[in-house]
Amino acid sequence: MDRTSSRRVVITGRGVVSPLGIESSAMLSALRAGQSGIGPFTQVPQGVLSVDHGAEATEFTGDISNYGPLEKALQRTIRKGSKVMCREIEMGVAVAQLALHDAGLSEDKRDPERVGVVYGCDYIMSLPEEFSAGILKCMDEEGTFDFDKWGGEGRPQVNPLWLLKYLPNMPASHIAIYNNLRGPNNSITVREASGGAALGEAVSTIERGHADALIVGATGSRIHPLRTLHASLQEKLAADTEDPSKMSRPFDVSRDGSVVGEGAAAIMCESLEHAEARGATILGEVVGFSSSAVGSGAGDDYIRQAVRNVLKGALGKADPKSIGHIHAHGLGTVEGDRYEAEAIADVFGPPSEQPPVTTAKGHFGNLGAGGSMVEVVASLDALGGDLFPILNCEKLDPACPINACTESGVPAGDEFISVNVTPQGQASAVRIRRFAP
Repeated sequence: MDRTSSRRVVITGRGVVSPLGIESSAMLSALRAGQSGIGPFTQVPQGVLSVDHGAEATEFTGDISNYGPLEKALQRTIRKGSKVMCREIEMGVAVAQLALHDAGLSEDKRDPERVGVVYGCDYIMSLPEEFSAGILKCMDEEGTFDFDKWGGEGRPQVNPLWLLKYLPNMPASHIAIYNNLRGPNNSITVREASGGAALGEAVSTIERGHADALIVGATGSRIHPLRTLHASLQEKLAADTEDPSKMSRPFDVSRDGSVVGEGAAAIMCESLEHAEARGATILGEVVGFSSSAVGSGAGDDYIRQAVRNVLKGALGKADPKSIGHIHAHGLGTVEGDRYEAEAIADVFGPPSEQPPVTTAKGHFGNLGAGGSMVEVVASLDALGGDLFPILNCEKLDPACPINACTESGVPAGDEFISVNVTPQGQASAVRIRRFAP
């Protein structure tokens, strides 16, 4: 089908699981109030890694009540399916169900062939206990692992369905199966840039006329016995502080690294015609998106280049002064924040000419792939009201030339750009505004 570039794509529902709650309104209130979701680990052993604190989504237990109002049959199906869903997948499915309910897109109001799923996800690591029984079978009396025994004695002890619990395409798969969504289905795995990239793919799919509506989300966790270990070895994590709420300090002169967290969010995207035809409440409109990948071979400032590319792409031909605020990646690392701030200045000019810049990572750190979509929901809900300030940015680093929002009462405006970037230089950005008929 020919691409119909004039087809407008709107947002009609959202769902969220975050360290600040599992309702978007509760999360926004906590952000505005300056609350932190960072605390002692409960899912990762303490005293064995370089840090003992992170941002866990403690309100999410995996109980069926976390999935929102569901018919009895669907409750039973999801409960049964939870046996092959790890925590990241459970969170991803839950926010999709919450977004569907929030949008009011019930089964009688949708054509299953025209509704699909586009989801961002991290790579998901198995829990060590999945293999513990098999490993024990291969240990000799002295506690030495015998590799020759694994095929015949160890491997049969592993649940044959274990892999289904950890495949990154499973959130989109489960969501489609549970809700009989037979339209386009896609999974995006580019770490923190996944949510923005998924939203861009969804908008393109709807504009092409290949779908009327898509559930678009992202889920991820960096709180995991092995994943957190990898992060502590491969990345610069913020040191533990006496008050863990002070650990994540984006753009602050004293920042010393990122904080690991977990979360997920989803939004319901529809063509304007489809949303209006069913009388849906429209929360916003996606009016720009961009993705870019700039490798380290491009120079030391490759992060700056990648962020600059997607900011320009998402802005397009729009007047920079129309942007109410920028939701920065704001990882909290010394170099990452500096390069991102320089990219913002490259596109929007000096701080005096920039819209307010904020980030939610001061409140809950890096949620992996899920963070990009959680941050989109936070900014979406803030439109038309007050913006949430950057938590713990008490003294802006002079090397970060941004118009940092550090006080309450700053208007969020009617339009925002949200940007995310990976350490490898993959970046995505989306531009969303309040709906105007």
